[in-house]
Amino acid sequence: MSFFISDAVAAADSATQSPGIEGMLFPLGILVFFYFLFLRPQSKRAKEKKEMVAAINKGSEVVTSGGILGKVVDLDDNFVKIEICDNTFIQVQRHSIESMMPKGTYKAITKKVAKV
Repeated sequence: MSFFISDAVAAADSATQSPGIEGMLFPLGILVFFYFLFLRPQSKRAKEKKEMVAAINKGSEVVTSGGILGKVVDLDDNFVKIEICDNTFIQVQRHSIESMMPKGTYKAITKKVAKV
């Protein structure tokens, strides 16, 4: 009976070979897929936002992350002073500005609000 056990052990040893490079193709493919699907677009958006925040100057019309529309009155390295209504100012951090609006947006919105 012992000769059957030795045959089984020999068969098990020959079946356990390393998969080689073929075994690594699928995990590497998944990593490349996730890089192009998630990481690359996120880094592009972060770069665009950094450039937009650096381009803010006095008179720019901006929208904050809270959805407040206003006109930049004063700015320094970390904070921006925004006029949201006549003689009403708020001060926010630079990185909380989400987007810059086209010129005239702030004026058009304040006229609509004044009529109501």
